[in-house]
Amino acid sequence: MYAQFFGAYLLSQGAITPEQLTDAIKALSDARIKLGTLAIHHGLMTASEVEEVCFLQTREDKKFGEIAVDRGYLTVAQVEELLETQTPDFLLLGQSLVDLNILDNASLEDLLIDYQNTTEICNMEDETDQDSDELIERFFKYANYPITKPAATYLRLLFNNLIRFIGPDYTPLSPVISDEVAIDFCVTQEMSGSSNFVASIDMSQDSAIDFASRYAKMDFVDFDEYVQASMEDFLNLHNGLFAVNMSNEYSVELDLAPPYVEQGSVLRLPPVSYVIPVIFPFGTINLIITIMEENEE
Repeated sequence: MYAQFFGAYLLSQGAITPEQLTDAIKALSDARIKLGTLAIHHGLMTASEVEEVCFLQTREDKKFGEIAVDRGYLTVAQVEELLETQTPDFLLLGQSLVDLNILDNASLEDLLIDYQNTTEICNMEDETDQDSDELIERFFKYANYPITKPAATYLRLLFNNLIRFIGPDYTPLSPVISDEVAIDFCVTQEMSGSSNFVASIDMSQDSAIDFASRYAKMDFVDFDEYVQASMEDFLNLHNGLFAVNMSNEYSVELDLAPPYVEQGSVLRLPPVSYVIPVIFPFGTINLIITIMEENEE
């Protein structure tokens, strides 16, 4: 997740423009080699085993390497060796900016040092869930919007699931707190329990086609019921994983309502609701998150 938030940091520093960032993350997406691909290349896993692990990621909130070890396809040592062969995404993003003559190497070096110092990151190549939570908390803090622990945990999983199921080629922009937002095509799901969560994903119909194509691994051309079903399935999958985590880790039970769609209107939001624009090469999506304690209205 360091690469995604590094892009946001560069924007906040005025080092690059959103258009330059979009060009760079397109190149990042093309350059990235996944762990499963590396495992096949090195003869450590078969294609069917990799597909099985990718499928299991839709059922368990675990990284590819963790599941591969659990299934006996890889050892911990093999995963570590494969990870060492991967170039960290934040460096790939920086290199893309250099290759496109947007930054020079000296500027990139300074920005990486400043980013590491600003975020208090000790090891940018060995990210833990705690690191991600702290990264998200600081991301909101710098936008002058403190965020609660449950919200940070929810967003960490959401950002990770965007990487897993849609792609790593995105950057979140500064969050805002709002009581309403104009929507285009918006999928919403509510979760109730000791805390009440409302999550929405809003985007244009064209962006929804690309988002759904990536998620379903199909080439959708038209905005239709299959695109809508894919969007609903992504949000339901993510929230289902979050509910499992809350139950296993905190003994908090959440009930999920069916996702629903609203289009071309103004969405009224309860306090406190965060709107987080996220840039993908195919367009900008808005993540809209509301988290309330049970006694809040």
